[in-house]
Amino acid sequence: MPSPSRTAKCGAADARSRLRTARAYLEVAALVLDERDRDEYLNVSAGLAVLAGIAASDSICCARLRSRHRGDNHRGAADLLRRATPDGPELAVTLLRLLDLKDEAHYGVLVVAARKARDAHRWATRLVERATQEVER
Repeated sequence: MPSPSRTAKCGAADARSRLRTARAYLEVAALVLDERDRDEYLNVSAGLAVLAGIAASDSICCARLRSRHRGDNHRGAADLLRRATPDGPELAVTLLRLLDLKDEAHYGVLVVAARKARDAHRWATRLVERATQEVER
């Protein structure tokens, strides 16, 4: 579990704000996912999917725990997410899958494989859908 110094208090308004951000990242990720002219758009799409997943995780944690992760190591967000909902352990696994792509998508010199980019979009979509459910409950 992240130490209290690595979390920040948040509430329903923050959950809605992070959800809007997650949706925006996911929307743009989808727009560039099928770009055929430039392979580097696969990295952009995967990177945006990672950011969407992080924002969705924040949204869920704000809605349920009134706290979100605040630190450089985003894996702490998965620890919080694991505790946030009954299906938190499965959601945390999904977030960790996205985080495993973060360096490759954001900083890699090789292009992310198309399948990985599509998987990242699917995983982020799952987290955004769950965040939507939590914000609307």
